[in-house]
Amino acid sequence: MALTPPALRQKDRPLRSRRSCLAVPGSSPNMLEKAPGLPADQVFLDLEDSVAPSAKDEARDNVVQALRDGDWGGKTVVVRVNDATTAWTFRDVLAVVEGAGEHLDCLMIPKVQYAGQIEFVDHLVTQIETEKGWEVGRIGFEIQVENAQGLVNARAILAASDRAETFIFGPGDMAAALGMPSLTVGDIQPDYPGDHWHWVLYTVLVHARDVGVQAIDGPYAKVRDIDGFREVARRSRVLGFDGKWVLHPAQIEVANEIYGVGQTAFERARDILDAYEYATGDEARGAVMFGDEMIDEASRKMAEANVARGQAEGLHVRETPAEVPFHERAEWREEHL
Repeated sequence: MALTPPALRQKDRPLRSRRSCLAVPGSSPNMLEKAPGLPADQVFLDLEDSVAPSAKDEARDNVVQALRDGDWGGKTVVVRVNDATTAWTFRDVLAVVEGAGEHLDCLMIPKVQYAGQIEFVDHLVTQIETEKGWEVGRIGFEIQVENAQGLVNARAILAASDRAETFIFGPGDMAAALGMPSLTVGDIQPDYPGDHWHWVLYTVLVHARDVGVQAIDGPYAKVRDIDGFREVARRSRVLGFDGKWVLHPAQIEVANEIYGVGQTAFERARDILDAYEYATGDEARGAVMFGDEMIDEASRKMAEANVARGQAEGLHVRETPAEVPFHERAEWREEHL
């Protein structure tokens, strides 16, 4: 299957801030009620692993009600349906999209191994949108890879639908599928000489970027170990990941900090863009000094990526006087603002 160029596939999909992606069991009315008030960028209401088989039907009703009644503000709102090989997926999609599709940004599809699983859900959602008279394609997909087949088939999976917005690493099922001795989801293995997840994380990241979608790290189950969460998050952020799942409110602030651009870096990136635009336009130069650093087209691309992330987070540049040189703006802001 030929891939559509990322710029064409993603041009109409919004860039959503997903620094922290809070998991909320659909079987817990109490947690569903509290979730809108928490400072996570994204909340996903779960119908899959956190819901017992006997509670699936009730969880669907809970989730639809929460979508309708909750004040979700500017959050990205997602529902994780069941694995497309199970008996529950069809009714999950029908119940959630028909019942509350107007309040939904994305569906999360877990344990994806083959492109056909994405195509199946895509067809269902398209039929519902068409029947309802909604914009076809508005509801995005978050695709979760959790075993070897999913990694091997990642290219075809991500090419299966233009609805794709994220590619998510699932460490628990992945560890089980690969035969790792770990018993804690998302934990670091100290016996390995390095990061035992490095190759998997990089593979997920490269496939995500190949089609222009966000890469999201999975959960860290030791919810009281904030230092451990911080270390695991730091590793995937350094690679380039856009965010991470959070299982407890205590993890949200750390995720927002680590995966966020931050005001200082955002303003520096904006200043680099301004300096480069001036250099290539008014001065007709392809490279220019920015303080003690040489910046060029590669610098522009790096700065542009950080500005886009910062804007998705809702950051704004604090204004400086026009006479302050580009490379001195950060110091001026620190002193005056």
